[in-house]
Amino acid sequence: QVQLVESGGGLVQPGGSLRLSCAASGFNLTWWSIGWFRQVPGKEREEVSCISKSDGTTYYADSVKGRSTISRDTPKNTVYLQILNLKSDDTAVYYCARAFGQPCSGLLERDFGSWGQGTQVTVSS
Repeated sequence: QVQLVESGGGLVQPGGSLRLSCAASGFNLTWWSIGWFRQVPGKEREEVSCISKSDGTTYYADSVKGRSTISRDTPKNTVYLQILNLKSDDTAVYYCARAFGQPCSGLLERDFGSWGQGTQVTVSS
């Protein structure tokens, strides 16, 4: 059964950091591009970052560029998203999803599927 499970969210003070995990089961994630998205209630889902399946090229939204790193651990079949210097605007539910195409920077949200259940990130003092 294909499944993506996010973890690592929580309550963090502004300026802190988090590493989110997206654990894949039922498929080899090196054969798929993986994207991280976030959503705030009442707002559209926003793509935050992605990593392409073959060459590992990455994409970052302007909102997190320079303070985020997406990485892939092949033996653990897991993709990570680390975000530094967290801001209140980073508060959201973070989701990961997979897409068959690449480079991931050229994909649209509708190209992604097998969404995880999400992990809540709250940035507050």
